Parts: sequence; C-alpha cells; structure tokens
Amino acid sequence: MKIGWRGLLGVVISVALLWWTLRGESFSEIWTVLRDSNAALFILAAAVATLMFPLRAWRWRYILEPTAGKIPFGPLWRATAIGFMVNNVSPARAGELARAYVLSRETGRVSFTASLASLVVDRVFDALVVVLLLLVVVSLPGFPADAMVGGWPISRLLLAGALVAMTALIALVLAALFPETPARLWERALGTRAPRLMARGRDILLSFGAGLKVLRDVRQSAIVFLWALLSWLVNAVSFWIAFKAVGIDAPFTAALFLQSLLAAAVAAPSAPGFFGVFEASAKVALSVYGIDNTLAVSYALGYHLLGWIPITVIGFWYLGRMGLHLKDMKNSRDATAPR
Repeated sequence: MKIGWRGLLGVVISVALLWWTLRGESFSEIWTVLRDSNAALFILAAAVATLMFPLRAWRWRYILEPTAGKIPFGPLWRATAIGFMVNNVSPARAGELARAYVLSRETGRVSFTASLASLVVDRVFDALVVVLLLLVVVSLPGFPADAMVGGWPISRLLLAGALVAMTALIALVLAALFPETPARLWERALGTRAPRLMARGRDILLSFGAGLKVLRDVRQSAIVFLWALLSWLVNAVSFWIAFKAVGIDAPFTAALFLQSLLAAAVAAPSAPGFFGVFEASAKVALSVYGIDNTLAVSYALGYHLLGWIPITVIGFWYLGRMGLHLKDMKNSRDATAPR
C-alpha cells in the first residue's frame, strides 16, 4: 500500500507526539518500571483488550441485521480481525475499508458500500458511548474540577465531543429515514450530462442508505448502543488491569477518562497502530490524576505493545487463511463499488 500524503502526515504527527511524550524521560527508569511490573496482569490486560474485537463483531451483526439479515458470527469476526490488523500496520485508517471489503467479499449478502455505511454507524455509537462515559466521569465528586487538557477545560472538550457525536447521529438518522433524497439530489446535480457517473453515484448512495437501516429501528439501535457500552467498559477494564500491573494507583474512572481522551485523539492522522497518540494521551490523562510521568509513559508503552500483538497476529492469520494479501486491500473500494 502506498503511504500517500495522509499517511505521511500521520507518521509525522506520531513521531512528534512520541518525541513530546519521551522528552526528558529516562529510558533506564522506564525499563526498570516495565521489568518490575506484574507480567501476569499485563498479559491479562492484553487478553481483555483483545476481547473487545469479538464484541465489536457481534455488535456489527446487529447493525447489519436490518440490511442483510442475521449474518453468521464467523465472517463478521474474521473481517473485524483483519480490519483492525490493517489499522495496526497500514496508514490512513485503511482498516475500515478492509473490514468492509472482507465482509462483502466473504458473504455476498451485503455490498461494500452498505458495509461501509454500517461501520459509520458503528463509529457514531462509539462516539456517543465515549461521550456519555466521559460525562459520568467528570460528574463524579472525585474528578479534579480544574482539570485541563491541552489548555482546554474538560467541560469544553466534552461539549465539543457531544456536539460532534449528536450532529453525526442526526445526519445519519435523516439519511436512514430518507435514503432516496441524496440520490435524487445527485441525479439533479448531474442530469443527463454524465449518465454513467450519475447512475453509479446514485447506486452508491442508495446502497449506503441501505447500510443505515438499523437507525430506523429504535429497539435495534438500543441493542447496538448496549453492545457498544459493554465493549467500552471491557476496554476500560483492560486499561485498569494494566494500571495495576505497573503499580499505578488510580481509580477505574481514570481508565474511562483515558479511553475517552484516546478516542478523541485517534481521530487525528497518525502512524499505523496509533503509536505516539496512545502514549501522549496516557501521559496527559494520567497527569490529571497526579500520576508520575515516568510511570504513565512506562504503562503506555507496555500496554500498547502487548495490546497491539494479539489482534495483529490474529488478523494476519485470517488474511492468510482466506488467501488474501495486504495489497488486495489497496483498491477494495473500486473493486466492490457498484458499476
């Protein structure tokens, strides 16, 4: 896969964040913390973190059910594992495209565009849950009232996150309720000047709208929300177990706060695997709870590396079993889009 300018920008940002995170830190002290950490707890944290991926695959099943019926768990899990593996080794969040491509290729029951639309829904529910959990954390009595992130009060960041999440949700709900409207606007914009392009764009927009059907069903959407909530709570548990592994004395709410900050940070371009972004987020989030920078950075490096390995190995294993290669993901959009 070509890195492209977005991928290059992500690498530059990741390197800058790693430099900022490690600036002034002693590598010997970091190594001492990691060497003396509880290896069993670190491994347990990585295992619990990996559990989030099959939970995502199961949640994806409920998102797609109104569009494609009940898809077996196997294809959803394999597509999810491959997608997150691609995110870990390829630039520009290519894993989202890979995830949609693998599912559409393996099942034939959902188009690439509809699959991609379902992943947009997936991410919006992620944002809603993360914002909700952050709201709970900052509302608790033990949270520092004067906490700042990057010079911004937490309340402003929370408001901005809530506005983005709600705006995205409203836009998707409208697209789900009126799926033909974007297609009609597209037809009017092109008219008869480019009939082939007009027809292809219309088909893509209608297919995308089909992938949003879950948002027309309140009950189904509630189920998706609950699965998203469970996924993020499990993820926070893995963070908290890793706290214990390196001796960080912080409450479970600190893990919730860290994952909220991280969820916002990964929206920016970064290198594959979000290296630099994770470490900087951990340093900033844990400083709010008075955790020493060396301890926070040691935790971030150890947890990130251990958490990166399982899903990457699993994803490559499934990729090989399916006879695919990373280069097959390069033109997945063109290969599966309606023509």
